[in-house]
Amino acid sequence: MYHARELTVATRGRGFYDITDEVQRAVAASGAREGLCTIFLHHTSASLLLCENADPDVRRDLESFFSRLVKDGDPLFVHDAEGPDDMPAHVRTVLTQNSISVPIKGGEASLGTWQGLYVWEHRTAAHQRRVTVSVVS
Repeated sequence: MYHARELTVATRGRGFYDITDEVQRAVAASGAREGLCTIFLHHTSASLLLCENADPDVRRDLESFFSRLVKDGDPLFVHDAEGPDDMPAHVRTVLTQNSISVPIKGGEASLGTWQGLYVWEHRTAAHQRRVTVSVVS
């Protein structure tokens, strides 16, 4: 059996947007008890993240690290068609991921105790991000 649901995530600019509950609802709606859930982000300037969900300092520290690693407006980059955060957003995306697979057990995505699923927006402006949650059982 295959089931898919599309989510739209409205971002307000750079940062993390928790989609754990929406993914769990999509898995529940599929009716699958066991199987595999794949979450796919349809963009090249945002990422998916499976990350610590208890302490927001973890996500803040990740953003601080990436801000140091890939600076907005770095003269190294030629591609800046949409502004100084354009190419840095693409670099951040290729260094992370746009797809995550999670096992389904007992009718839900089987995440660890402190794990959450996030869209990580790399652009400084607000965007509508499209995410597909696919379930195979």
